[in-house]
Amino acid sequence: MIYVLIGMSVLFVAIGFVVTENNAKYLLSGYNTLPEADRKKVDIKAYIAYFRKFHIFLGLSFLVLGALLYYFISRNWAGVFLVVYPVLAYIGFVATSAKYSKGLSTKWNQVGILILIGTLVFVTVLLGYGFKENTLTFDSQSIEFKGMYGETLSASQIASIELVNQIPRITLKTNGFALGSINKGYFKTEDGEIIKLILNSDNKPYILFTKADGERIYYSAKSEPNQKILDKIKQAFPGVVVWQ
Repeated sequence: MIYVLIGMSVLFVAIGFVVTENNAKYLLSGYNTLPEADRKKVDIKAYIAYFRKFHIFLGLSFLVLGALLYYFISRNWAGVFLVVYPVLAYIGFVATSAKYSKGLSTKWNQVGILILIGTLVFVTVLLGYGFKENTLTFDSQSIEFKGMYGETLSASQIASIELVNQIPRITLKTNGFALGSINKGYFKTEDGEIIKLILNSDNKPYILFTKADGERIYYSAKSEPNQKILDKIKQAFPGVVVWQ
């Protein structure tokens, strides 16, 4: 994640220098679609200076605050910051940059703010759903993974259940949610295999469910030890092969 923070920080700073007074009519979103008469109402020189300062500040603060969260708080909070902070920053930027329009209608500024707020709400809901712990419920007939990317396995679908200390090396998220220590969905390993992860935390050892068709599901709880969960599963599934 730290490399993502560095990369995005560099990108934000670079954006501040890419757009200039000379190329704004080609590169600056919104301004590049205005009629020439309306462009003259925009104090583009002052706007570009503000645009540059904002992106330099955004890039530097993004890196510093993100790194502090990553190293001193938690990877999960750093992941939330990585997604939410830029959206909040751009809401503030769009709201304050209207002063450079010299009487030009602020309709598009308002639309931009609404779009960003809508994006923030969507991201917040998605994060809330992703951070909600996937729990296991089971009886003698089936095991159900509740929550994001959940599914139900009947006893006949389960070939074995065991504890493992590592998961395969992941090279690609094919369809899933991954933020900090939380990984849910389908991921591709370096061997090309697609596995399913339902990891609410990085608590080890993980519980590995191998299905009769060979598909593997790795699970890790957040609220209780995985060993304790496996012991309960053994009692509910006396006929299923459970390896230690």
